Amino acid sequence: MKINAIIFGATGMVGEGVLHESLNHVDVESVLVIGRRSCNVKHQKLKELIHADFFDYSTVEEHLKGYHACYFCLGVSSVGKNEKEYTRITYDLTMSAARTLSRLNPGMTFCYVSGAGTDSTEKGRIMWQE
Repeated sequence: MKINAIIFGATGMVGEGVLHESLNHVDVESVLVIGRRSCNVKHQKLKELIHADFFDYSTVEEHLKGYHACYFCLGVSSVGKNEKEYTRITYDLTMSAARTLSRLNPGMTFCYVSGAGTDSTEKGRIMWQE
C-alpha cells in the first residue's frame, strides 16, 4: 500500500528532513505539508496547505481526508515561556491537530516528534523535560 502523509513543521530542521525523506521514499504516494508559510519545495508528490490557525481546522477539513500518516514536527523552546504558554504551544496545539486528523482518518498513524532529553517519569526539574 502506498502512503499518503501529512507533515507539520516542514520549514524546521527536523520537519525538513522528514519532508525530503518522504518525497524520496518509493512507498510514499503523496505528501501534504501544512504550514503558516510555504516550505519552498517543488515536487510532484507535494501539496501545500497554508493555514494560519493550528487550533482550528474546520475550514480546511476537506483537504485533510485520505491520509495514512502524520509527522508532527512542530516545536518550540521553553526558554522565556511559563508553563501555561508552553503547554498551549506544545500539548494543546498538537492535540488539536491529532483530534481532527484521527476523526477524519481513523486508521492514521500520528508521529509526534518530541525533544531529546525528556523525562519519562514526568518528574524532571525543567518544564520541557516532563
